[in-house]
Amino acid sequence: MRVLHAVTLHSPTHAFGGPVRVAVNLCRGLAERGHHPRLVALGDGFGDQLPTEVDGVPARLYRARSILPLGFSGVTSPALLAGAGALVRDADVVHVHLARDLVTLPVALAALRAGRPLVLQTHGMVDPSGRLLAKVLDAVAVRRVLRGASAVLHLTGRERKDLDAVVGGPLARAVRLVNGVPAQEPRPEPSGPPRVLYAARLQARKRPTDFVAAVPEILRRHPDASFVLAGPDEGERAAVDALVADLGVGDRVERPGPLSAARMLEELRRAHVYVLPSVDEPFPMSVLEALSVGTPAVVTASNGLARDIEEAGAGRVVTDATGLAPAVIALLDRHANDSASVAARKLATEAFSMEAVLDTLLGVYESAREDRAAREGQAGSQA
Repeated sequence: MRVLHAVTLHSPTHAFGGPVRVAVNLCRGLAERGHHPRLVALGDGFGDQLPTEVDGVPARLYRARSILPLGFSGVTSPALLAGAGALVRDADVVHVHLARDLVTLPVALAALRAGRPLVLQTHGMVDPSGRLLAKVLDAVAVRRVLRGASAVLHLTGRERKDLDAVVGGPLARAVRLVNGVPAQEPRPEPSGPPRVLYAARLQARKRPTDFVAAVPEILRRHPDASFVLAGPDEGERAAVDALVADLGVGDRVERPGPLSAARMLEELRRAHVYVLPSVDEPFPMSVLEALSVGTPAVVTASNGLARDIEEAGAGRVVTDATGLAPAVIALLDRHANDSASVAARKLATEAFSMEAVLDTLLGVYESAREDRAAREGQAGSQA
């Protein structure tokens, strides 16, 4: 089966975050099962030569061009817009990681026009919004593609309700699909001074300053601890640097910037604890990756994985930033860390394996193809 995955942007700094990671993981899993996936996206930050694959996945990247000062929503490529029809016609299924932007929306619309089976996955990026641009895009395209898709994948019940609200009624073809994580070798036995990791975008919702604010309290209990705060800047780097300086912890907080996929796994294996203080996080891939190598995680109660982590004992869940330092300190206890590490691996393997996710996804693809064939049959009989 030829499957086209469309996502907004790929860059060396992984600026677009989780949706790209999810798309690549799914493509790699599909290839291992004998299918033929391909990724299409904008490419930015690669110099003169855009890559033709992403982590081993064949890719058609188009040079990003900013046409509106609206972040990811304002970038596109005239060449991609012109070639979208040909891209979707060459696929048996079109899987769009949908956002309100000028990349994924045009690809989804092209799939509908071409009569290709269309599967949408929104990653929590399409929710009710009062912003003018969102209202315009919803009226012009978003509702149309959500209603016309053969399947719309959602992560949580909250995301499903948000999508229903955007459409103005219950989606008829909604399917829950969790994010999966590839099987990984477990981390080695933690050794040396405690190492605490944050690896996500430096964005207000991710709360990187909350991570920094917890450092002094952790150091009072573990004076030899070190901290890594990694990720591309999305507006919070200056605040992070200022707080590090104010707290006098510059020699303890390493700030390496964005991490490659390989470096991310390396850092996760070195870490004693992974911390993601973000709020209203639907289903973070960085936390899944931490669990997959057996690194316990600390998350907030509004994180989509909070209940799973708490019930499995795979880390700690906190209600607000004041709980971060006590949670990390608790997990730095050797016995607690060992127990949470085993639980983390078990949770990732049993609940979020790529094999289970792919089984569900391939069923969705087959249903999408059957749905599209049925619609074409109805149209033919009416003609």
